[in-house]
Amino acid sequence: MFEVLVYVYENYWRGDACPEPDQLGRKLNAQGFDPQEIRDALHWLDGLSLATQGIELTRDSDGMSATVGPAAPEALPGSPDSMRIYSTAEQEHLGAECLGFISFLESSQVLSASLREIVIDRAMATTGDALSLGELKIIVLMVHWSAGVEPDALVLDELCDDTANRVAH
Repeated sequence: MFEVLVYVYENYWRGDACPEPDQLGRKLNAQGFDPQEIRDALHWLDGLSLATQGIELTRDSDGMSATVGPAAPEALPGSPDSMRIYSTAEQEHLGAECLGFISFLESSQVLSASLREIVIDRAMATTGDALSLGELKIIVLMVHWSAGVEPDALVLDELCDDTANRVAH
């Protein structure tokens, strides 16, 4: 499924530029992706679209913040002093490396509390064993993509670069 998501990200630079699911499915099929992977990816993208509806993103001098827009007035924005406690299922599926990376993105002001929750929701919507860090990075990119925000160059480098082959200076 993640290969399909990477293809969609690379070929449709913004979520609003992505074709409707039926048309996208045909294009992905023409590219030779497995039909089950296409169905899984389209289902996952549908959930992502629903999760990002009503999120209003703003950028100020302190970084990016996300607030809940008029589409979902019953939800309250996160307090800057709040702490996220992860459930046992989240801890098992995400693992320490992914949870540490989410914490890093929050402290770097790349992920607001609202976007963090969408990342966690979409991560938990994946099937299989524990999520790898590479898969989590794809999810973070897709959440930004769907919300219509491009991370700055250094963050994009961290999300796209294979850090396993980096040489320390």
